[in-house]
Amino acid sequence: MVAAEAQNRRAVGNGRNRTVSPVLEKRMGKGEATRERILEIAEAAVLAKGFGATSIDEVIAEAGLTKSGFFYHFKDKNALAREMLRRYVATNDHLFDEIFARGHQLSDDPLQAFLISLKLLAETMSDLPNGHPGCLIASICYQERLFDREVRELTARSVRDWNARFRGILDGIAAVYPPREPVDLDDVADMLSCIVDGAIIMSKTLNDPSRLERQILIFRSCVKLMFAPPSLS
Repeated sequence: MVAAEAQNRRAVGNGRNRTVSPVLEKRMGKGEATRERILEIAEAAVLAKGFGATSIDEVIAEAGLTKSGFFYHFKDKNALAREMLRRYVATNDHLFDEIFARGHQLSDDPLQAFLISLKLLAETMSDLPNGHPGCLIASICYQERLFDREVRELTARSVRDWNARFRGILDGIAAVYPPREPVDLDDVADMLSCIVDGAIIMSKTLNDPSRLERQILIFRSCVKLMFAPPSLS
C-alpha cells in the first residue's frame, strides 16, 4: 500500500548492518530489538528486489546473527513474511490515523477534512528523498505462490480493511454532499489504493518520484469534483 516508509524511513536506509538505536533497544529489550532489526533488514531487501530474490542467509548476515539466532525469532520464511506484513500494515494504519485525524482537526466539514488529508498524504510522499521504495502488499501478491494461506489471507484482509476505511470516509462525505454523478462508493474507495500502488510502480519504472504525489493530488481533484456543489468546486 502507501506510506509505511514515510513513517519509518529508517527501515529502508542505505548501508549495511542497520541497528536499532540504543535508546529504542533499551525500551524494547534486546530480544525485541533484534527481532525489529531483522524485520527492518528483510523489508528493505524485499522492497528492493522481491521475496523470491531475498534469502534468509543474507538477512542473517546483514543482521550479524547466527542461524539459530534467526530461527529463534522466525521459524521459516512464511513466519518472517507474516510478521513483516503485520508490521507494515500497523505502520500504514498509524500513518493514516495521524493524517486523517489532522484533517478533521483542521476542518469539521467531512469533504474539506478529506481533501486536507489527501493534501497532507501527498506532501508526506513528496518528502521521501528517493521516492517511495515500494509496497509490501504488492510484493506478496506478485509472488503469492511462495506463501502459505495465512500470509495470503492476511494480505487480502489488509487491503479490505484499508478500502473499508476509505469507504467510511466517503459515506460521511456523501451524507452531506451527495455525489454529483452516480458513483459506486466502493469503487471510489478502491480507487485510492489502485492509484497509489499504480503510481509507485510508474514512479519507479520512469525514475520519477514525483509521480506518486501528483497522482494523489489528481485523486483529490476527482473527489472534489464528485462531491462538491458548484459553489465549492
